[in-house]
Amino acid sequence: MEGHRMDDLARIPSSQCAKVFIPRDYSDGTTVRFVTKYPPELDGRIDPKLLQQTVITLNSMYCEAETLSGKTYCESCFACLTAYLSYICFSTHYEKTLKKIKRYVEDQNQTVYVPRGLMVIDPVERGLRTLEICIVTEVNAR
Repeated sequence: MEGHRMDDLARIPSSQCAKVFIPRDYSDGTTVRFVTKYPPELDGRIDPKLLQQTVITLNSMYCEAETLSGKTYCESCFACLTAYLSYICFSTHYEKTLKKIKRYVEDQNQTVYVPRGLMVIDPVERGLRTLEICIVTEVNAR
């Protein structure tokens, strides 16, 4: 299982690999938050603490993205004053945080998941409904 490279795994379509889904946690409302319970399908593939740390970090990053502050208030007011044309020129706090999350997922894939034959799919690609983990060592033959 060891020795996978990111380039090799990027060529495998996610539709052709076994998948594990970590669902959203709606117990505290509709904030973007994923369940931290370890899925049994990953037994022996990754240490539960590594996966839990990734999920906790993602949860805190999404919390940061949704946090209201003076800056986000000013962004909204400026957008309203410019008939939202300012969004063409400037990225919002939320968009910047989503880019940061994307870089984090890519980094985690490269350093933690790909060497173990797994790949985390950015939750944005799944509409923030679920955290998908592909088991790329189990490619379905179609």
